[in-house]
Amino acid sequence: MRTVWILGDQLHRDVASLTDASPADTRVLLVESEAKLASKRWHRQRLHLVLTAMRRFGDELRAEGFDVDNRRAPTMAAGLAAHRAACDPSSVRAMEPLSEPGARLLAGLGVEVVPNDQLLCDRHEFAAWASGRTRLRLEDFYRWQRTRLGYLMEGDQPVGGRWNFDAENREPPPRDGRSWPTPVRTPLDALDAAVLADLPATAWGADPVGWWATDRAGALARLDHAVAEVLPRFGPHEDAMLRDSWHLAHSLLSPALNLGLLHPREVCEAVQAAWDAGTVPVASAEGFLRQVLGWREYVYGSYWLRVDDYRSANALDAHRPLPPALRDGTTEMACVAHTVAGLRERGWNHHIERLMVIGNLALLAGVEPQALNEWMWASYVDGGEWVMLPNVVGMALHADGGRMATKPYAAGGAYLNRMSDHCRGCRYDPRRRVGADACPFTTLYWDFLDRHRDRFASNHRMGNQLASLRRLRDLEAVRARAGDVLAALDAGEL
Repeated sequence: MRTVWILGDQLHRDVASLTDASPADTRVLLVESEAKLASKRWHRQRLHLVLTAMRRFGDELRAEGFDVDNRRAPTMAAGLAAHRAACDPSSVRAMEPLSEPGARLLAGLGVEVVPNDQLLCDRHEFAAWASGRTRLRLEDFYRWQRTRLGYLMEGDQPVGGRWNFDAENREPPPRDGRSWPTPVRTPLDALDAAVLADLPATAWGADPVGWWATDRAGALARLDHAVAEVLPRFGPHEDAMLRDSWHLAHSLLSPALNLGLLHPREVCEAVQAAWDAGTVPVASAEGFLRQVLGWREYVYGSYWLRVDDYRSANALDAHRPLPPALRDGTTEMACVAHTVAGLRERGWNHHIERLMVIGNLALLAGVEPQALNEWMWASYVDGGEWVMLPNVVGMALHADGGRMATKPYAAGGAYLNRMSDHCRGCRYDPRRRVGADACPFTTLYWDFLDRHRDRFASNHRMGNQLASLRRLRDLEAVRARAGDVLAALDAGEL
């Protein structure tokens, strides 16, 4: 019999390596690597999610009649060697991994590799699309994806006559005290308890309470809920942040997508069906599809084109270690404390908290790109190298010199005050840039522009910001306050 080796983010019966497999001729291998578990200070919910989903997937395949080898081993390679010794398969097949280290591992182990089909645009198709282009614009890729796949299209034109409704999807948080859809939650069982007992002592964060799907049925239930209850309200407030709602109208589907429990095609088809049925406004349907078939797949293709560059990129010469405010949330900055507390509780924040709170603080303070990348990769339930490297290094920290984003996502306290309710009652004033109660984001924003004014002088998208910087009359005081803020940030006293 041959063996199909399923990796921990390929947990779908229809993945390419399993499509023609039957219990009569195929054995399945799943390896839990002790070295991988010990490689980072992982969030408990990240490890629990992956290990539980792997074990449940193994059980599903056993119920179908497959001989499944769930194996804990010192390393992935040791797990394969032990399986070969015990089972003597005629061949070992695996689907191409989503990240480069996995591809490198399989290439050295004599494993037959079949192309990965977990995305709508695989990395080779993306490379062909990118070939010859001087600039890889997300908008160009997104329109190409929509056109060739046919989602939200009327012939060769987008529904509603526009490709992008982003301008309608940036409203500040509502002030009417509305409720938001309650996410699907699955009670934990004996398998969850067994996995939690197996986790290394180095893991951090709260135990799971059932927010994240660990099997296919749970993922489909969450997709149904997202389309019926969440998507109609998605869009206008997708960039808002509220103290009383950690999820607002976000789908929470990224963990299931990134583990393979859901395929992006079925997500896009569900959104299309909702639009066809008239149950979701065009701005919400378009904004959601832009995340799934646009940004997510653009990140994946960009990762494979630039993976080596991303691992060493540091265009802004940033070398500050990860500050205690991010590691443990000990800070009087209300937005940061709230975001890190949510991360500790759930292993998840929505995209604006990641980009404009965590990423923005790291950008303004000059945190070393790989320090932030390693921490975020280990901390989020939907993490992975292909996910985090482009998002952290390219998008959040502008460390790739602007290849992913034409200008840095830098903002002061005014943005946070507009898009959240965190500033009310915070000990820092978002309107002030100097003084002991000045918002650290506001102070560091102007200091960031000052430090990098020469670098951004030729960037036309930074013209207004740099012109405002030149009009500041208290720049020396800002510089002095920024020094105090950075020292307090390093010391965990901010």
